[in-house]
Amino acid sequence: MEPFVFENDAAFWYETLRAFGHIAYGGADFGEVLATARRITEGDYDSWHDEWRATADRVAAEAERSTRPISRRDGFLRASNYYRTAEFFLHGTPSDPRVAGARRLAVECFRRALPHVEPVEIPYEGTTLPGYFYDAGAGRTVVMHNGFDGSAEEMHFFGAAAMHERGFNVLTFDGPGQPGPMHREGLVFRPDWENVVGPVLDFLATRVDSDRVALLGTSMGGVLAPRAAAFEPRIKALVAFDGVYDMGEKSVAGFDGDREQAVKLLNAPESPEVDLVFEHLMATDPIMRWACTHGMWVTGTASPREYAAALLDYTVRDGIAERITCPTLVCSAQGDFALQGQPEQLYDHLTCEKTFLEFTEEEGGDAHCQSGAQRLAMARIGDWLEETL
Repeated sequence: MEPFVFENDAAFWYETLRAFGHIAYGGADFGEVLATARRITEGDYDSWHDEWRATADRVAAEAERSTRPISRRDGFLRASNYYRTAEFFLHGTPSDPRVAGARRLAVECFRRALPHVEPVEIPYEGTTLPGYFYDAGAGRTVVMHNGFDGSAEEMHFFGAAAMHERGFNVLTFDGPGQPGPMHREGLVFRPDWENVVGPVLDFLATRVDSDRVALLGTSMGGVLAPRAAAFEPRIKALVAFDGVYDMGEKSVAGFDGDREQAVKLLNAPESPEVDLVFEHLMATDPIMRWACTHGMWVTGTASPREYAAALLDYTVRDGIAERITCPTLVCSAQGDFALQGQPEQLYDHLTCEKTFLEFTEEEGGDAHCQSGAQRLAMARIGDWLEETL
């Protein structure tokens, strides 16, 4: 989709489109998003924060003043998403108090908007993972999580509301590397996601008496969820939204596809030439600038090169995809800026019952994770889940 704001900044444009997309399930309003975007200085992270924070504060204050339950719900739900958006680009300095402040208000507004959605704490390796349980009293449950940069609260707009209104129980959660555990205790990503999903399924078994459980992973979750499904037989259906085969391919691409050479140079004690390449990319490419600053924080790495090395472990290569036995839906976006070609690779390596679902530019669904076409995406994914479970 051609940008109509931030024409020269792909990162700012996509995050604006992401906000537009959440209109479908109550997470934004068109005029609020566009008016906010037009006040922002392109490429300026401080300006991005300040304008989104101003919009979030205004919308939350209006919800607070209202005495009408529906107006309060709608206002707090939009404010929650705007607070999440405000702190999005500040993770290069995670100690910045603006990050924790906006995150706290995003969670607070979300919970005030939806008091019927139960906040839960899932036991996990001596601590807990935060999440939400949407009880439909059903015999079918969809467990879902976000990816590289999204939260359990955002999953309300990326699938939870849609699946709950279809009559599924829904359990959303933040795993290591995702906002809840990162903000609370600095718990960084891990590639062996089955050891995250396992405790989540243990917790779910205390809430529902059913073995009809699907797992949905969004964005980078499109490799994390398949990794978990490869080793976790309790998952009876899998949705990769969108599909990812190997996060490390982006790291390897700079070495002419030579994975062995990439591993050697990215993990070397010193590699000044490679470091200079990353410096150049971060200075000239808005997506790389953001991805490296955020990525170092959530993977616990100290440099862009170390972050690129860490990505090599987030994969279902080497026979892992072939271990998946449950029916699997692989989604793909025709114009995906982040994961082009990855869904096709995942689908090709699956040996289970599988379905490939491509969203196109003509449909308005060609953006990463179908941002801007949430109703279309959830209709097709929901239909598949109903048939499969």
